Amino acid sequence: MTRILRDCVEEVGALPGVPSKTPEVEISCSGIYEISKLLTAAIPLEITLVKVANILPTFLRMRHGAIVVLASEGEPEINASAGVTDPRQSGARHIIPQAAMDQIVTTGQPLVIRETNKSELFQADHQPSLSSDTIPITFIGVPLRAAHKLVGTLWIDRFKDSATELRHNEDIRFLTMVADLVGQTIAFHRALSTSGPQIIQLHRRSAEGGRNDQSQSSRAKVDWIVGESPAVRQVLEIVSAVAMTNTTVLLRGESGTGKEFFAQAIHELSPRRKKSFVKLNCAALPESLLESELFGHEKGAFTGAVSQRPGRFELANGGTLLLDEIGEISPAFQAKLLRVLQEGELERLGGTKTLKVDVRLICATNKDLEAAVANGEFRADLYYRINVVPIVLPPLRERPGDISRLSKVFLDRFNRENNRELAFTAPALDLISQCYFPGNVRELENCVRRTATLARAKMIVPSDFACQNSQCLSARLWKGDGAGREAEPIDELTRGGTMSAVSPLSTQPGSVSHSEVAPIKACDPNGSACVALSPRLTERDRLIEAMEKVGWVQAKAARMLGLTPRQVGYALRRHNIEVKKF
Repeated sequence: MTRILRDCVEEVGALPGVPSKTPEVEISCSGIYEISKLLTAAIPLEITLVKVANILPTFLRMRHGAIVVLASEGEPEINASAGVTDPRQSGARHIIPQAAMDQIVTTGQPLVIRETNKSELFQADHQPSLSSDTIPITFIGVPLRAAHKLVGTLWIDRFKDSATELRHNEDIRFLTMVADLVGQTIAFHRALSTSGPQIIQLHRRSAEGGRNDQSQSSRAKVDWIVGESPAVRQVLEIVSAVAMTNTTVLLRGESGTGKEFFAQAIHELSPRRKKSFVKLNCAALPESLLESELFGHEKGAFTGAVSQRPGRFELANGGTLLLDEIGEISPAFQAKLLRVLQEGELERLGGTKTLKVDVRLICATNKDLEAAVANGEFRADLYYRINVVPIVLPPLRERPGDISRLSKVFLDRFNRENNRELAFTAPALDLISQCYFPGNVRELENCVRRTATLARAKMIVPSDFACQNSQCLSARLWKGDGAGREAEPIDELTRGGTMSAVSPLSTQPGSVSHSEVAPIKACDPNGSACVALSPRLTERDRLIEAMEKVGWVQAKAARMLGLTPRQVGYALRRHNIEVKKF
């Protein structure tokens, strides 16, 4: 592994500036990604572990290896091995180094034996498969943990040579991260097995036609989530499944998709629903205040700390904690957060007493965490810790039929708050259902409230919407015109004009100001050539699509996106996009 992975797995310390991507880190991240896909597949645990064991040689130099899961009485329950040609052979069952496994289970620490033929652990077992008189064999083993309990071991062996001698620490870290993922999966499967009768009963009800009743019962508990589209139903099914466990959940999706509401749904459907549901926006506070908010502080810990104050972890003890915008915290604070997640322990700011907390963690972000890990902006070990069950929330444009339902709900809420009796006409609902809404549900609610506030009659018609009067301020996100760039945007809209385009790509310090953006022609929302309305919303994808449409000519792409060539060139470098040359 390179410096990036070494820095990512250090328990304390900030990340230094390192290259954004190297082959070794790419292989390591690729390995974790492939193993994560195997662990989340809907297949029996035994088959899953066998597949994980068989994929390990792709990313590690190894001869044999195995994932051994122990039963409650300490005997092997599952033995998923790799490198054994025929597990039924009598010698295959002796390939498990029992004495070495016992030491790993007893100590709970990784074990490295550089030459097994010189180790008393292997001589005691008389295992010729792991010993050799001619070529030394190296053994590496790490413990498997599930919910802070040791449930087994993961081990490999390989021929000792100069190349492998230099990789022990890196391989131990990689195996430890794999063991963490495997341990979480074991805990998840065991939790499901204990709920087996309830699951079977649900399936029987479904087969007998009771599926709709069960769905309505579940939806009644989370009636604050409005939507009947297949995308929302699929997310709610996943939410119902993970809610019954203590597994960490990572909610991902664009801004405004309702991540906080789905986090609340997980809490309300879980056994922790009678305890507190605590939420914190990590991007809303500076690092110094964030530490105090999460961990609490003692009296006199800093200026203004006139009394002891518990943190959000303590307030959520026994319940659920939502950390929104988790991708915005600094690398230094990530190390402090990782310790709490790993050990379930914390110390208040300015205190020395260690406190134990039992918290179900839900994280949310709209940031590309994989790119942040590759660029050294987000710790890899924290990423693996929180990305146990990722749930991707669908944007509003992928929820056909839900826009009209949500619009009616928002209008009813507005009527109750303002003692009004407004309603949508059918053409008005048709119009709003065809809008793009890059801000998703949040922007839709603002649109409904603005329209209802300025409506001239009790029935809202299409002409009441701002977009029909060239007054939609959110249009600045994706369209514009060269006229009136010196005028105030609202004044320009009042005169029926259009505004200069705001860059769809986020700007950085030192980039060109808005006044330098070249004029472009507004996109046709119904046209396939409108890059801003593409279903792929990330900055990188928008940039690649624009470059492909203009034959990778930066000047043309700049005109299409409403940027300058300098801004496009900066964005290409920032996203590590290689320019194709013809």
